[in-house]
Order: sequence, then C-alpha cells, then structure tokens
Amino acid sequence: MTLFRPVIDLHQGKVKQIVGATLSGNEAEPETNFVSDRDAAWYARLYRDDGLQGGHVIMLGPGNESAARAALAAYPGGLQIGGGITPENAASWLDAGASHVVLTSWIFDGDGRYAAGRLEEMVHAVGAGRLVIDLSCRRTGESWTVACNRWQTLTDLAVEEATLDRFAETCAEYLIHAVDVEGLQAGIAEDLVARLGAWGKIPVTYAGGANSMSDLDHVNRHSRGAVDLAIGSALDIFGGRGIAYKDCVAYNRNTDEDTRLPQD
Repeated sequence: MTLFRPVIDLHQGKVKQIVGATLSGNEAEPETNFVSDRDAAWYARLYRDDGLQGGHVIMLGPGNESAARAALAAYPGGLQIGGGITPENAASWLDAGASHVVLTSWIFDGDGRYAAGRLEEMVHAVGAGRLVIDLSCRRTGESWTVACNRWQTLTDLAVEEATLDRFAETCAEYLIHAVDVEGLQAGIAEDLVARLGAWGKIPVTYAGGANSMSDLDHVNRHSRGAVDLAIGSALDIFGGRGIAYKDCVAYNRNTDEDTRLPQD
C-alpha cells in the first residue's frame, strides 16, 4: 500500500516550499510557496516523534549544510539526504545520521549525458543499500525525461522500464519528482505514477502536485500500491490548506507498511 513520505526542502538555510520548475542556478529567486519560521531540526523531531520513515532532506543549492546536519542529528537514521552529494562527501552524511544519500545531477555530465563511471564510484563509496537515485523528470510529449542541474537540463534518460531496470541493482530505491507539477498543488501526474507502479521492482517515492488526502488513494490506485507519495506544499505545516499533516500520520498508522497490491 502507498504510504505518505515526509520532506524537508532547504533553500538558503531555511525550510521552504518552492515551485520546482522555477529553481535555477542564476541569481533569480525561485517562486516560493512557503518559508518556515521553524528550523529543519524542528521538522525532523516532528517526523521522529510521529514515527514517519523514509522522508528526505533536500539541499537546494549552497548554504544548507548546517541546517541539514541539524535535521539528521535530530532524527538519526530516519531521513535521507540529497543535494550536492558526491563520493567524497557521501560517507560523512551517513555518519551525520542520514539513512541514505540521494544521488541526482552528479551522475550526469554538464550536458546531461549519463556518466556510468560516476555511479560506479558512488556505489563503491557507500554501497547500493544506502543509495537512492533521483530520476526527477519533465514531461516530453508522451514521455518523461530525467532532468538534472536543478531540473533545468534534460538528460539522455527517459523514465521507462529500461532505465528503471538499468539502475535497480545499484540503489535501494528511487525518488522521482514530476517537475512540471512540483509545488503547484494542481494534482499528481497520474500517467507517471501508473508507469512507476507498473514497473514496481524496488521502492519508489513519487512527489509532485498533491493537493488533497485523496491523492494518497489516487497514487495507491494508479500505482497498485507500489509507489509512495511525498507531500510538501499542500501540507498545513508548510502553509498549505489542502492536507492536514495529522491526517497523513493517521493514514500511515492505519496502513500496513509491508502490504503491496499484487501484480499481474
């Protein structure tokens, strides 16, 4: 069954919710839905106290390391960490309390071409069991293409069965944002969720567009229970009006974490 996964997105050292497609490497400020007056450690303690597993802390650009380390220290072993992770620093993040490191743009070159040797380096550094591969993507026609460099550069990889199979033995799970709807609270990308659920060979967390509690049921139905849902901007703890955090906690408590709908 689908579970709710918590998030902590960090930008310039603060907990924020950002419209994903507006995040870039230039000086322009991204479109921001919410800036918290609470620090990352506060959210980590909240997730810890409510027994939520498998959440992620994402560092969106520089200036976030102190906040990220404080969050990991508040919930050791309970959160993944992503953003600027390399083989040289990955072990230090695990030592700081991360359950897994999330690998994103580092496996691509500057032009968005997959660089196999880089992934091999990371697997050697931390092991596949501590690695999450981020295949966040943009819609391209009828397909979805992986995007890197703060989601601004389209890569040479499509989110399809061949790609998912290609990396499945090198990681513990996938994290996949639908960039076009990330932060917009306009509904999930149902076709992408269905594609991920039809594959369903290792754990997958989808993020993007959730705006009501019914989206947990939608993801469960479209993925046949094989995909979890990360929710950010719509949550009341992030200034949203569509979803109460306490309802997500209750949803997980009422869901058998080990139950997945049967595949054909």
